[in-house]
Order: sequence, then C-alpha cells, then structure tokens
Amino acid sequence: MTREAGGARVRRPPAERRAEILRTAMETFAERGYQSASLAEIADRVGLTQAGVLHYFSSKAGLLTGVLDLRDSTDIEELGSERPRGLAFLRHLVETTRRNAGREGIVRLYTVLAAESVTAEHPAQRWFRDRYQGLLALVAEALDDARALGEVAADVDSGTTSRVIVATMDGLQLQWLLEPGSVDMAEATEVAIVRLIGRDLPPAARH
Repeated sequence: MTREAGGARVRRPPAERRAEILRTAMETFAERGYQSASLAEIADRVGLTQAGVLHYFSSKAGLLTGVLDLRDSTDIEELGSERPRGLAFLRHLVETTRRNAGREGIVRLYTVLAAESVTAEHPAQRWFRDRYQGLLALVAEALDDARALGEVAADVDSGTTSRVIVATMDGLQLQWLLEPGSVDMAEATEVAIVRLIGRDLPPAARH
C-alpha cells in the first residue's frame, strides 16, 4: 500500500506493485551489484517491508531472476517475431548497440551482473552462461547463413568470429559506461564486424 495526499492509504494492484519492485531492483542491482544490494534497501525504496517484497518474490535470488527475465524480454521484443538472417542479423546487432546508448540503466545492470556472475555460486551464473551460449549460437548461425547466401567468403570461421563479435560488443559497453563520450558503440561495432567478415553490412531498415 502507498500513501496519497492527505495520508490516505491506497492498495496498489499486485501486478503494478510487482512491476515497481522489479524496476527498483533493476536500478539497485545496476548501481550496487547483486552482492552489495540488500532486500532491505530495495524494500525501503518501494515503501515496503522486507516481508512485503518477499510476498511477491520468494527470495533475493528470485528477485534477481525476475530482473534478468525482464531485461531479456526487452531484447526479445526488439527482435520481433521473425529473426533476420545472414548479414541482416549482424546489422540488427549494430542497431541494438545504438539503442543501448539510450538505456544506460539496462546496460549497467547487464555489465555489473555479468562480471559478478563469474564468482562461485552466484545465482545468475547459469543465466549468463546460457545467454552467452545462446547469443554465440545466433551469431554463428547468422554467419553460416551469410556464407551459404554468398554474402561472406567461405573461409570465415563462424565459431571464432562470433566470439570476437560478442566480446567486442561487451568491451565497448564497458568503455561507454566508464566514459560515455569516448566511444560510439554502434559505429565501433560495425567497424569491427566489417573488418572481421570483409564485407559491408546492409543498411539499417527505416521505420
């Protein structure tokens, strides 16, 4: 429940309250990391007790899972119902980095939690491992498609190239977070991909 002007207490719909907790947890984890953030801090930010937060999420780890699922759903929505193939998918990656420049909170959350997840028994370790495996598979498949379509040379190694592309994107995000004006993530990502595959990418779709 929250207070409106005059002190009246108003009960928030469960879905609305749950969404508020997730947004607040996302911001808190992005600022402080999972290990340093506490349920008490998140509860205080949304005007609840710890028990109140645990009414919606069974544990701090469960809250983290909800935050990661929320972040993941954003990327899925951007991808749309039909995934682009070949070089069009690599163009999609470039445009994703361009959009990320307008959502620092999500980028910071991902970067902080990804770094933390390499520690022993971190609750997000499996999520990040699965996500990297899935992303690498998507990029490698796009390169295989591009090779089959004659868009890139037959000797482009999809496995190694996909790893370099993903590592480049992650590294650029870190540089951008540390010094936002120092790098154009989209431009640098495109330059790296073009150098790796030896072909220009198709132009971005106009909306």
